[in-house]
Amino acid sequence: MAKETGLGWTGLLVDDATGTGQDIRNDVTNFSFATPKAVQDVTGVDKYAMERLLLLADFTLELNGVFNPAANKSHAVMRTVPSTAIPRDVIIDVSGQRLPGNLLFTDYALTRAASGELTWAAPGVLADGTLPTWTIIP
Repeated sequence: MAKETGLGWTGLLVDDATGTGQDIRNDVTNFSFATPKAVQDVTGVDKYAMERLLLLADFTLELNGVFNPAANKSHAVMRTVPSTAIPRDVIIDVSGQRLPGNLLFTDYALTRAASGELTWAAPGVLADGTLPTWTIIP
């Protein structure tokens, strides 16, 4: 397998308020996600270097996009973030690999730039304690 670019994502599904996954790739201009693990410092005074234990895993996501009010697109999916407290399934697919997660979106921030652009940002955090795990798409 050769190295690849980040071009041509095959899936970015986010549940709307009814729990229906919507593919909003066309509206998303960029995004970032992380799967960090917490650590506990257990370094004793007898050590000359850090000693740590791995703790809980996490999953965070930051979606950024262009406003699109069409049915089943980004605004239809995200507009209920401020008024609901529901976890949403997110599925990220790229190059035959899948990373699913159940996230709480904590904001749906819209920005109207001086140039006239109308964009949005939506950060999400892991909701249900399920370990985020990459799988191969069958």
